[in-house]
Amino acid sequence: MSISEKRIELIKTILKDEVIADEENEILHQLLDERISRNTVTLHDEKLTFGQKAADRLAKFAGSWTFIILFFITLTAWIILNAVILTRPYDVYPFILLNLALSCLAAIQAPVIMMSQNRQEEKDRIRAKNDYKVNLKSEIIVEDIHQKLDAILENQENILSRVDLLEKNKNE
Repeated sequence: MSISEKRIELIKTILKDEVIADEENEILHQLLDERISRNTVTLHDEKLTFGQKAADRLAKFAGSWTFIILFFITLTAWIILNAVILTRPYDVYPFILLNLALSCLAAIQAPVIMMSQNRQEEKDRIRAKNDYKVNLKSEIIVEDIHQKLDAILENQENILSRVDLLEKNKNE
């Protein structure tokens, strides 16, 4: 049995799964043969289109205090301008034009923010999958080291017992 086969048996033992599918077998070989850890942020961000990047920037801005403060100032200015300052306001109380603008903003902003959140979830799934692989490989390596250490200790005990026998035979 080769070292790779021993490691696969070790992985099966760790996973406590007697039947591992072919695709999982390939993943196990991949785990053992190559470096697993990846920078998931750059891997995901390299694939983004212009629209996706714009949606992420909009979601970042729309969820900031800067946006909230600017939005509050704009609303206050609109209301004061139309209710107090202008003698012939372009949007009289109950501010129907303002309500239309707010509805349009919400209708556009909500799906864009949801698209950004979906991409963040995808990024989190990639990160979780990568973390799982790294943890699994680490566990496999630690278990392998543990087995080798047990073998070394067993060999050392055998050697010590032989040395003791040789000393007893020498003394007799």
